[in-house]
Amino acid sequence: MASNERTQETGPWDQALAQLREWDPAWAEACAKMTTNPWSSAVLPRKTAELISLAINAACTNLNPDGTRRQIRAALEAGATRDEILFVLKAGSLMSIHSCSLGAPILLEEAKAAGVGPTRKTSAATPACDAMRTIGQWNTAWDPFFELDPLWTDQFFATAIPMYRSGVLPPKEIELLSIACDASFTHMYAPGTRRHINAALKLGATMEEIMEVLKLCVVQGVQACNMGVPILAEELARLSVTPKER
Repeated sequence: MASNERTQETGPWDQALAQLREWDPAWAEACAKMTTNPWSSAVLPRKTAELISLAINAACTNLNPDGTRRQIRAALEAGATRDEILFVLKAGSLMSIHSCSLGAPILLEEAKAAGVGPTRKTSAATPACDAMRTIGQWNTAWDPFFELDPLWTDQFFATAIPMYRSGVLPPKEIELLSIACDASFTHMYAPGTRRHINAALKLGATMEEIMEVLKLCVVQGVQACNMGVPILAEELARLSVTPKER
């Protein structure tokens, strides 16, 4: 079987699918058909689908080691380069900024209500933040934590600005990756999802392509079976009983 055919067959699955087919063939076939659809539909190029799936697995909100290895292997088979995969891993690391996007506005509101003010800080240059504004990538959701700690905010965006300038991935593909990270069921960050859908549409993404990204987020749910089915099989073996006897 060719590697492309193998990937379309397995999609987000590990070896758990074979065990599921033995225990519950009807459900396994229905689920396999649904979950491998984003690969078989070919709406997105295979490499893009693998990189998006990698982003979902490796994101700091998920950190699925088995899925990350599976999708890195699949992305390499689909022609992804080391730098493209590394870009996805970096993006999955930096999405943790949403802790500040969420928390900093609440901190400012609650501090104001409590009559508490921040300690005045000495003004400092913020070249990375300035560069983000210059290239049109500044998000007003970042204003609250910039207000609270401009120096640290600049240190954070010093890690982000080289990625925007790298050209490793096309801008539209970056937006599709960002949609996946924000819409993933382990994150579900609505402001970012809306922002990146808007940006992707402006860059020429079709509704069908964006829907494929959302489907890739949904099929990630079978990681519950990838994780749990082998454990169930091991525990049943330990008790020396079959699933029917159990």
